[in-house]
Amino acid sequence: MKVALIQDWLTIIGGSEYVLKEIASLFPDADIYTLVAQDETIKKLGFEKHKVHTSFIQDLPFAKTKYRNYLPLFPLAIEQFDLTSYDLIISSSHAVAKGVLTHPGQIHVCYCHSPMRYAWDLYHQYIKDYKGIKGFFVKRLLHRMRQWDFISSNRVDYFISNSDYIGKRIKKIYNKESITIYPNVAIHDFAVMEEKEDFYVTASRLVPYKKIDLVVQAFSKMPEKKLYVIGDGPNFKKIKKIATANIILLGYQPFDVLKHYLSKARAFVFAAEEDFGILPVEAQACGTPVIAYRKGGVTETVVENKTGVFFNEQTVQSIIDAVAYLESHPEYFNPIEIAQQASQFSTTRFVTEMSNFLSKIITDHPKKRQQTSFQTLNEISE
Repeated sequence: MKVALIQDWLTIIGGSEYVLKEIASLFPDADIYTLVAQDETIKKLGFEKHKVHTSFIQDLPFAKTKYRNYLPLFPLAIEQFDLTSYDLIISSSHAVAKGVLTHPGQIHVCYCHSPMRYAWDLYHQYIKDYKGIKGFFVKRLLHRMRQWDFISSNRVDYFISNSDYIGKRIKKIYNKESITIYPNVAIHDFAVMEEKEDFYVTASRLVPYKKIDLVVQAFSKMPEKKLYVIGDGPNFKKIKKIATANIILLGYQPFDVLKHYLSKARAFVFAAEEDFGILPVEAQACGTPVIAYRKGGVTETVVENKTGVFFNEQTVQSIIDAVAYLESHPEYFNPIEIAQQASQFSTTRFVTEMSNFLSKIITDHPKKRQQTSFQTLNEISE
């Protein structure tokens, strides 16, 4: 059985890239297709460069760093990959990867991190900065992207959602059923720290929907509480302007520094509506409770009054109240029990569930009742 793996892009390493890496471990001979890739990213993920195939966007000016500027070309580019010789196609998609063209003799499985967010649920937030004639063309573009996104969902035989929350969005937007397999989190890279220090931490790419500015505003109202902010992005300068003396912006930090702050913090603060949310799981792996907005995938990974506290509105006062609640109930949050919750999202669990699911559909799928030749799948399933 010949296998192709599809990823939107391979320019930085994040949650979807780690998912692809573990899926690729099941199929060591698979070819990988992506719109655009960085050599350093390919190397860090352990992929052989000759196995990674890029689209024509790779050769366009500044594409390796400014690839999002070529959004109108994404559907065309993903459809140019010739996958006719493959039996099994697995796309890891949060934008257009699921839109590859397939024929009736193939099985296409999509691990969906999210339907295209800027075309659907983040649409109004995305367009608010575009006015006049430019705004008109952006709205028209995203309207056409929604049409293509819906149509291309019919090219998928099986959807896997990265959370039940995303499963509901797949049903709402594409009218397709899905199963949930939570993404892999490297929980074994973290150690439980039972003795916490008197500070809070938040971490993320500093973009609007992550709501880091909201967390900073809340802590500016609590000058006696220290907050560390880890991450960089287009909102860095804006957030720096509103940060008070008790708030320390560390910018981008390597993994060891992030791990240090996650393990020592009194709590990790998370105000975004996220598809899954890897950082809250990583914080729990350190035995650190999470203060989170009660929406999105985090509601499936955090247990209220055991591994964290939820707030119901994305407001400054809601965060302040949640911090006060956590501090007044320290008896609820046992670091060992918090870390046990995180253990449910391990890489071993992800690989096993993916292997079992793929083995079943390869055997049962009506288009292709062909036994897999990959020993890796059988070994992991046993």
